[in-house]
Amino acid sequence: MIRLSKIFASLLASLLLSIALLTAPAAVAQRVAKPNNVPDAARQARDLGPIDPASEINITVQLKLQDQDAFHKVVDALYDPASPTFHHWLTDDQLQKYAPSQEQVKAVRQELENHGLTILSTGKNGFSIRAHGAAGSVASAFNTHIHQFQNNGKVFRANVETPRLSGAVGDYVEGVVGIESHDAHPLLSRAVNAATHLPPAPVALAKVQSSSDGLGAYITDQILSAPQTFTFDTTGVSVTNGVCTTTPGAPYPIGVFSGNVYGANPALTPDYSPSQLQEIYGLPAAYNRGLDGAGQTIVLLEGYGYPTIEADANAFFSLTGLPLLTPANFSIVYPEGQPVDPNAGVLTGWDVEIALDVQWSHSIAPGAKIVVVAAAGQDNETFQNAITYITDNHLGNSVSDSWEEDTDLVSGPQEEQSYDRVLEIAAARGISFQFSSGDSGDGGLGAPIGAPGVPSNSPHATAVGGTSIVNNPNGSGFEALGWGTSFAELNVGGLVDPPETFFYGGAGGGESVYFPKPFWQRGVPGTGRGVPDVSALADPYTGVPIVVTQGGVQYLETGWGGTSLASPIFTAIWAIANQKAGHPLGQAAPAIAFLQPGDVVDVLPLTSSTNVTGTIFTGTGSTYYSAANLFSGVLGDATGFTSAMVSYGSAETLGISFGLDSSLTVTPGWDNVTGYGTPHGLTFLNAVAK
Repeated sequence: MIRLSKIFASLLASLLLSIALLTAPAAVAQRVAKPNNVPDAARQARDLGPIDPASEINITVQLKLQDQDAFHKVVDALYDPASPTFHHWLTDDQLQKYAPSQEQVKAVRQELENHGLTILSTGKNGFSIRAHGAAGSVASAFNTHIHQFQNNGKVFRANVETPRLSGAVGDYVEGVVGIESHDAHPLLSRAVNAATHLPPAPVALAKVQSSSDGLGAYITDQILSAPQTFTFDTTGVSVTNGVCTTTPGAPYPIGVFSGNVYGANPALTPDYSPSQLQEIYGLPAAYNRGLDGAGQTIVLLEGYGYPTIEADANAFFSLTGLPLLTPANFSIVYPEGQPVDPNAGVLTGWDVEIALDVQWSHSIAPGAKIVVVAAAGQDNETFQNAITYITDNHLGNSVSDSWEEDTDLVSGPQEEQSYDRVLEIAAARGISFQFSSGDSGDGGLGAPIGAPGVPSNSPHATAVGGTSIVNNPNGSGFEALGWGTSFAELNVGGLVDPPETFFYGGAGGGESVYFPKPFWQRGVPGTGRGVPDVSALADPYTGVPIVVTQGGVQYLETGWGGTSLASPIFTAIWAIANQKAGHPLGQAAPAIAFLQPGDVVDVLPLTSSTNVTGTIFTGTGSTYYSAANLFSGVLGDATGFTSAMVSYGSAETLGISFGLDSSLTVTPGWDNVTGYGTPHGLTFLNAVAK
């Protein structure tokens, strides 16, 4: 019997569509030399024709720096431990040395106004000018045409020709943001029941609060349980004891499978509580020394915001025994004012992302202040403006960004360069921006290129990959694996012969085709910037709960993950590292790259001795499936992973594997799933706090 489960069929269809749309053999063979500033995504998408010239848009014009090469060298030196300027972050006055002249800024402003555009603001030091106006006026000012395009079901706008501001002042302009517009999307992932294709049912918070076991009545950190044996025949009836002779006369084929069991108690979601995750990351010893983020500010860059952020967070903290948020340690900032619709974040799905970020960054660094920066929209121009706002106002030194816009392969130079520009200025100021690395593994593009996303691929960002964390089913303790979840269908309304294997999700990563390796990645393979740099828990099947308001009622929701979880976890740990150092440590990625072996926990392939194996008996013989056989499928050679069986009643049992991330692989040292590894307690804090 061969049956393609709906949940995996949709994922596979999406994957195949992405591959078809992104066919660019020359591009993945080597780093791409970009001939112009027309985005690759526009070349691969369906052109829907010109945008309505009367539609209004915002743009940000980035001006050229004075002596840009010198500026890049100065920033590099800030992160070179051998440099006399190591960690001597630039002040506004020092940055002014590289700023465009006042005359240049004035001339660019005037040219924009000559084309009917309204100046909204000029950035600190004159690095950029933000303007608003009709799309037709923008196209005229930059001597291009702006069209709508559709790619993989998403509609976006982009320039058809390379944009250049009219007149001699065009020579003052580095680039323009906002003509090409892509939406940022949160990198959330949810564990689902493979039988119903639904996530765990939400539980009204009042019910949780009334339970004597509280959160423990709904989640468990026992991800894996001791091995069991299951027997299935073609009728789909499960037989105990795992011996095929116990069902004489049963129709062939008959399958007998043995191995670890995932989520053995169907009433509990395999999730971690804050105290359990704190213990896993070795943080109690740091807390005992007063290292909990006190005196630091964690900044969370989000889309829109939502009305019950603080109430949901405090309900979660009351449930888990953590300090509550108050005006003294929590605030929300709207750089462009609050959204017209206060429920915009709910309607676009940002509410769950924000709940996850606030609740889990505070769970890791309960002494730190939290500032939520809620952008007015979710397009690249709006988010870059928010990054500039955070930097100009120095809201904090550790910033979490649980989102991405495009894969590196399809982005245009304007998008790549403009993000790196604002992030380089932040790095010069000693601010570390963390970005989630993605939730779809290699995105169907294969290794080593993979699918590094924008802006996590920036050399001036810190890319956070993902792990699974499982307990030892035959003993004690917990182990991290690279996040890559796949399933083998064993019994789906009847025995599946042969078993079908599907990739569900995993940490994104790979080699940038646009940015070369920064100097601090000399030991990383390839020639492009390698993603990620570091990793933390991301697998929703070893995930976390949150509290979020839906329809006016607060609910406990379980089984959440994605690199959207990994980013706030690491950002909180980095805030504690800044506290330990007593001064800003700046961008985290270079510091991690310079660590010695043992300073960060190297995530390695982990194979359980009781992985799932099985035999299928037919009327003419039998076929044995090793653990590797079961999970090879679309993943190639399956090695270095842990697997278990997950049962959803007699009608549906699957194998689940942890540690197989599409073509991306976990290796000793840096790898494209977990970066250099995961932080652990005082060992990590002492090593980076210099």
